[in-house]
Amino acid sequence: MSTTPPEQQRQRRIHPAWWVAAVAFIALLAAAGFRAAPGALMVPLHADFGWSMSSMSLAVSVNLLLYGLTAPFAAALMDRFGIRQVVAAALALVALGAGGSVLMTASWQLLIFWGVLIGLGTGSMALVFAATIADRWFVTRRGLVMGILTAGSATGQLIFLPPVATIAESTGWKPASLLIGIVAMAAVPLVWFVLRDHPPDLGVRPYGADEESAGLTTEPDGDTETDLSTTPAETAPNAPARRRGTGATRLAFDGLFFAARHRSFWALAIAFAICGATTNGLIGIHFIPSAHDHGMPASTAAGLLAVVGIFDIVGTVFSGWLTDKFDPRILLVGYYTFRGVGLLLLPWLLSDTVHPSMILFIVVYGLDWVATVPPTAALCREIFGDNGTIVFGWVFAAHQIGAAGAAFAAGAVRDAFGEYTYAWWGGAAMCVIAAALSFVVRRRLVDDRREPTTAEAVA
Repeated sequence: MSTTPPEQQRQRRIHPAWWVAAVAFIALLAAAGFRAAPGALMVPLHADFGWSMSSMSLAVSVNLLLYGLTAPFAAALMDRFGIRQVVAAALALVALGAGGSVLMTASWQLLIFWGVLIGLGTGSMALVFAATIADRWFVTRRGLVMGILTAGSATGQLIFLPPVATIAESTGWKPASLLIGIVAMAAVPLVWFVLRDHPPDLGVRPYGADEESAGLTTEPDGDTETDLSTTPAETAPNAPARRRGTGATRLAFDGLFFAARHRSFWALAIAFAICGATTNGLIGIHFIPSAHDHGMPASTAAGLLAVVGIFDIVGTVFSGWLTDKFDPRILLVGYYTFRGVGLLLLPWLLSDTVHPSMILFIVVYGLDWVATVPPTAALCREIFGDNGTIVFGWVFAAHQIGAAGAAFAAGAVRDAFGEYTYAWWGGAAMCVIAAALSFVVRRRLVDDRREPTTAEAVA
């Protein structure tokens, strides 16, 4: 019989918050399976059906657009319906879109499967999902958890893109698409049985919470203690009310209306839209088809994109460190300049084999991929204060709108000219604009004097 005190036994047991975080990571990883897949599937789809690049790119554009526009409201959906319900439904939509696409017979059906279903599914699991898990389940280690969960999307692309491309090239696009659907659906039971909205739902405190933050109260005589960690989530004093979903939606629009009256918002939003256009829209979707045009096997090109994902993680972490030490505007000018030079040179770097100059491009572009996120988020906080997080949500929506526009435009360029050269050069020109916009952003805190406060907006 164990003589270990119950307190020590509880301390040695893995806190449920870590299980919740682990399943959230798996869910994000599974949803990311489709993020880079279109680039690997477009070539075999064209071979099977003869569909134009522009028609397939339109479906991807709808996907990216819905991903961006759904993201600002994901928190409201989770407050209204619950985390596991929203995430399980989102994964089911991704699985239905990927698996159901094998039944397609016409290009317009891509708009339904790739565009609407997968776009809504992945949009409901945007960055706000990671933030919700970190904020609700952790008091300490919150930054670490947020970083790990944010990396889930990049990790998903690293894991799935090479096998998806290999299967599509050797066996066909249908088994590759089914693989994505099966992985997404396999994560649903884990989400349903492990994820919960709040720690009190499992009778525990948030990880690292002290007695006061967990809601422990002591009677005046000191003899009786009430542990609110076992109180249902809906009635626990520290748990967000379910009806907050309506307030969150209203607050999102209030933040947009407030920010839209300031030029700095538009400068950041347009620059970040160009960021999305030159990453997810151009390279993420069209690098593999363009490399294939030059004779490179699709599986080899997919492996290069996976390497981009590796350096993406390194570059983002390093960019966060730099943002704490230097002017974020100067960093953004440097990032967009390097990206523009890379796109300008890309037509001469592509060939049927991998050579040192292409590897250098992949490394630099990977380091620069989402290095723009930390300085852009920092500028949103500096300029818009307490509204900075909401404003960044809308700036992120602009990122996806830019990605959607570039994904379609690049496909149209390929159909019109038979190559992607003008698409790459157009991206380089846009990077010059993004660098200029970043330089002129004012870091002065916006005076929101008679703007509704967060509390007033929710009320």
